[in-house]
Amino acid sequence: MSNSSIFKQIVEKKISANIIYEDKKITAFEDIKPKAPVHILIIPNIFIASLNDINKKNKDILGHMFYIAVNIAKEKKISKEGYRIVVNCNKNAGQEIEYLHMHLLGGKKLSVLL
Repeated sequence: MSNSSIFKQIVEKKISANIIYEDKKITAFEDIKPKAPVHILIIPNIFIASLNDINKKNKDILGHMFYIAVNIAKEKKISKEGYRIVVNCNKNAGQEIEYLHMHLLGGKKLSVLL
């Protein structure tokens, strides 16, 4: 991975982001180009390129990411009306940054993807 990854720089506090949650495992922050009224990115604090790079050593991070996403949805008051969690894997699926990340979207009626 390149040291210039924007997500790596956010985790290392080299560039600023509107961080809404962080712990020793993950960081969550507002997307700078939101696709919904609530658009939060949730990333692991360790580099994992994509879902394809989940293994026995790092598999627990996904559960933690989902757990925190649900808690953020409750805090943002979008849990009752509904929200979407998206994880894109590689270019054809829309993963623009080579760093595992989860999108939490809500705050309006979202269009159906499929």
